[in-house]
Amino acid sequence: MAVSHLHQRPTHKRPSSFLNRTNLTLVFSLLIILGFFYPYLGISQPFFSNPNFAFQSKWRNYSLQEAVSFVGRNGTVIVCIVSEPYLDFLNNWLISVTRHKHQDKVLVIAEDYNTLYRVNQRWPGHAVLIPPVLESNSAHKFGSLGFFNFTARRPRHLLNILELGYNVMYNDVDMVWLKDPFPYLEGNHDVYFMDDVAAVKPLNHSHALPPPGKKGRPYVCSCMIFLRSTSGAKLAMRKWLEELQEQPWTRAKKANDQPAFNWALMKIEKKVDMYLLSQSAFPTGGLYFKNKTWVRETEGSHVIIHNNYILGFEKKIKRFRDYSLWLVDDYASESPLGKL
Repeated sequence: MAVSHLHQRPTHKRPSSFLNRTNLTLVFSLLIILGFFYPYLGISQPFFSNPNFAFQSKWRNYSLQEAVSFVGRNGTVIVCIVSEPYLDFLNNWLISVTRHKHQDKVLVIAEDYNTLYRVNQRWPGHAVLIPPVLESNSAHKFGSLGFFNFTARRPRHLLNILELGYNVMYNDVDMVWLKDPFPYLEGNHDVYFMDDVAAVKPLNHSHALPPPGKKGRPYVCSCMIFLRSTSGAKLAMRKWLEELQEQPWTRAKKANDQPAFNWALMKIEKKVDMYLLSQSAFPTGGLYFKNKTWVRETEGSHVIIHNNYILGFEKKIKRFRDYSLWLVDDYASESPLGKL
């Protein structure tokens, strides 16, 4: 019996296969479920198939230092900050900048990945994204928390560029250049800015920081700023950041970055060399678009036009068209981005 037992053929259990019918059905079902819910998961990039992965990875890893080094000319960078809803305004502004041959020094700080990719696809190296990414859908509504978060990052971006050793001009993209603004940056001041008051000033008005208005602060526009890479300009940006911390957005007080900029300038006026640009050259929209008599009297002196004192994309576009300043309709080919 013992010998017979020793010579019995051992029995082998057939290993179960993972790829049996039940498991294949389960895997297939999971893929269907994943495919259905994937668009709602908030994942900006596919994790299993992306022919543009190398392109997107390159620009995701593109640093501010690399970007500024690439676009900087003669120690100067022109910066705008753009989210996807503003791409047409970016293109319109770029056409006007290109006409005065300053487009090579433009850096677009993208606030979302679509803007980063679209600009760099057409104009490589001229857009950079500085995390974190904001919710761009809310960033275009004036007075919203999204708009506040969008604009409140501005002094940090500008300070970072100054600390890299570059002078920086900042523009909102709802602007149009009629002339080259650089010859108007007279002297060697730390900070240059334009007034946001629609009241007409004398042509020979003071270039000092304007006195406080009814709200206890000046009404300088944070839409167009030129900063030299000086300790004074850096102090101005740090103070602006401090004021933003002290005046956060609330539902009751829907703040934006401009009041904080004015409080900051007023508090450091004696420490920083400031220069108010000529009103006739850099008028606010409340003056240029609403005072036809003044426009006629100052014809030929306008340098940059700002389409403010009006809310809403369509209204801004219509007003630009009414004044033959919506250039993308007929001159998109002049932009480095072409027709978007």
